[in-house]
Amino acid sequence: MSYSLIDAEYLRLWTSAIFEKAGFLKPNADLAADVLIKADLRGIDSHGVARLGGYLRLIEKQRINPRPEIKVVRQTATTATLDADKAIGLISAPAAMKIAIEKAKEFGSGWVAIKNSNHFGIAAYHAMMALEEDMIGFAVTNASPLVTPALGAERMLGTNPICFAIPAGSEPAFVLDMATSAASNGKLEIAERTGKQIPEGWLTTATGNASQNPSELKNGGMLLTLGSDMAHSSYKGYGLSAVVDIMSGVLSGANFGPWVPPFVAFLNPVENQPGEGIGHFVGAWRVDGFRDVAEFKNSMDLWIQRFRQTKPLNTEQPVQIPGDFEREEEMRRKQSGIPLVKSVYENLQSIALEFNLPLNAAQ
Repeated sequence: MSYSLIDAEYLRLWTSAIFEKAGFLKPNADLAADVLIKADLRGIDSHGVARLGGYLRLIEKQRINPRPEIKVVRQTATTATLDADKAIGLISAPAAMKIAIEKAKEFGSGWVAIKNSNHFGIAAYHAMMALEEDMIGFAVTNASPLVTPALGAERMLGTNPICFAIPAGSEPAFVLDMATSAASNGKLEIAERTGKQIPEGWLTTATGNASQNPSELKNGGMLLTLGSDMAHSSYKGYGLSAVVDIMSGVLSGANFGPWVPPFVAFLNPVENQPGEGIGHFVGAWRVDGFRDVAEFKNSMDLWIQRFRQTKPLNTEQPVQIPGDFEREEEMRRKQSGIPLVKSVYENLQSIALEFNLPLNAAQ
């Protein structure tokens, strides 16, 4: 597999400049680029600059507003709902998390629902904002329907990720960022780009037969919820995904279930939608609302250290803590650069040509 290595900071500056050329104000362009590059640094290649072209096409279709007026439409001391004004979720979700953190500083916790938004990148970026304030962060979003519920044969839910970010002391933070489907759509995209088959239990054909072809999704196939089938408790994944959809869409006034707009610009949103745009839900709560921060962090360190000492099934693969892989990958990629597969690099080159902003590898 052919890769092009690009320095992360160089790629971030280039991506920000592209967003500016697409109409973003510079602070928002910088923020959107930062979210995308953070995904690439953490090894979540499906949600990094590989998504840039998709966002640009949505801007062209006027489904993303490059200069939104994000506003609070409802709030209490500890809660709020934002109307994102068709903003890119890379901007609206951090804006919501800032509000949640400020409310948590004053009242112990803060919770913000967002409607009328778009795809928000990796959930971890938004949840991890709370770590800087010795808070626990939480972020979820619904997404366009690609997933069938347990016992279903129709696309009804998105991959609907959920993320918790929990601070520690001398140990790295605990960061759980996962899809509630058996696999994220992004993993299928990566498999398709690299010409690999996917494991059984991730995907079915349009008629419900098991498939290991990542391209099957484009033919009407369906992703499965966590657990894959009833024998392996797919109802649990379905339940988690449903809760994310309700918190993100029903609670905020955004669309939900089969009405969530598609990410791809060549597909139009369905008619007679019950809500506005895509929905997210974020939250933050202060550790010291429950326990002394130093004591909590000491206990978290002990928890992490003990779980690292778990007897491994394979001595070459020790038990990891949620967030370990991404943190270690970020350290490597900051040093060596971000690897872009040929198809992604070529797509970025076409964007560079379109916006007259050259992009060079090995920077």
